[in-house]
Amino acid sequence: MLTFTIMAPQPTRRAAAVAGSWYPGHPGTLVSAIDQYFGRVRDMVSGDITALVAPHAGLMYSGPVAAHAYRQLEGRTYDVVVMVGPSHHVGFEGVAIVARGIFETPLGDVEVSAADADAIIASAPVVCELPAAHKREHSLEMQLPFLQRVLPGVPIVPLLMGHQSRATMTSLAEGLASALKSRRALLVASSDLSHYHDSRRAAMLDRVIVEAVERFDAEAVERALARDPGHACGGGPIVSVMRAARALGAADARVLSYADSGAVSGDTSAVVGYCAAVFGTFDAVI
Repeated sequence: MLTFTIMAPQPTRRAAAVAGSWYPGHPGTLVSAIDQYFGRVRDMVSGDITALVAPHAGLMYSGPVAAHAYRQLEGRTYDVVVMVGPSHHVGFEGVAIVARGIFETPLGDVEVSAADADAIIASAPVVCELPAAHKREHSLEMQLPFLQRVLPGVPIVPLLMGHQSRATMTSLAEGLASALKSRRALLVASSDLSHYHDSRRAAMLDRVIVEAVERFDAEAVERALARDPGHACGGGPIVSVMRAARALGAADARVLSYADSGAVSGDTSAVVGYCAAVFGTFDAVI
């Protein structure tokens, strides 16, 4: 008779993969860039924030948009930040988690919340340990410097979605809502929008997702992705986070910024779209 021993998840020290290329590798330069982007944000949301959508391209391109979402977090407190992004380098079914360890950035170490990771694994059968999927992935790494700036010391749970099937999106949303119902959690969906169309075509494609997000209509996002997955590389994470946020009590959505890479590069012939949005229960824009 064969017996098997279930090994506990092993701690992972995940080194920064794109520091020095996608964003500054020097701490002071990185802080200066983020603070400069924050300084351009004027509209602030009052009320509770449960979740956000932010892009994950190189900082000089998507940072000005991402800052609109992350600056809303200044002065707020959370127990944990649960990040959901797409896997660009490794294909797999389900959702890959790092349940123990540290994620490094030039601004220091970010700890993984083992207790929250375990709760999510227990609540969402679609989630499994696959640290290798995280090794080269930028979609979550690009969120970390912003989080370190506005929520220093708050632990994370990093999740990468593989094949973005309806079953995976649904299972993850339900699992997150169940695991986090007694926690003060922030959900982050990491996604860029359309890729490499001219800016006019990109705006048309991106408007479908942006308007569905503004309506807090996860089903409309899912339908758009079913028709054309090219609407967003992290469309599955957006759908899961929107549904989980709704289940956790969020009632409102607000799109804070939209732009494409041509605004920085000057090349409008082949752009990537970016959107920043927040979900929660809001009072007003002040």
